[in-house]
Amino acid sequence: MNPTELANRAAETANRALALAAEARAAAAEAAPGMGDAIAAGAAAANPFLLLLTIFLLACFVGYHVVWSVTPALHSPLMGVTNAISSVIVVGAMLAVGLGDSWLAQAFGFLAVVLAAVNIAGGFMVTRRMLAMFQRKG
Repeated sequence: MNPTELANRAAETANRALALAAEARAAAAEAAPGMGDAIAAGAAAANPFLLLLTIFLLACFVGYHVVWSVTPALHSPLMGVTNAISSVIVVGAMLAVGLGDSWLAQAFGFLAVVLAAVNIAGGFMVTRRMLAMFQRKG
C-alpha cells in the first residue's frame, strides 16, 4: 500500500469517526432533551487535540520517570532498544515531513526528526559506541 492510499484511508476513517460522533451527540440529545447545553459542553470538552495532547504529556511524564528510575547497569541495553525505537520514529517523522499537507505538520515532522536524531546520538554517547566508532577511524 502506498502512502497516498494510506493517507486516504486515514482521512476516510476520520470522517466516519466524526459522523459517528455527530450521531452519538444527536442520540444523547434525544435521550435527555433538557440536557442539550451540558451535552454540547461535554462534546466541546472532548476535543481530539486536547485528548491527544493529554496522552502526549502523560507519555512524557511516565517516560521521564521510567528512564530516570533505571539502574546504571541497565542503561546500555536500554539505550540500544531506545535507539532502535528512535530509528523507527525517524522514519515516521520523515514521512510526516514529506507527506504533510500543511506547514504545521511538516514543522512538527521536522522537529520529530531532530529530536529523534538527538536521542539516537545521545544513546550512542551514553553507551560509548560513538567514541569507539571515531577511535576506529582515527
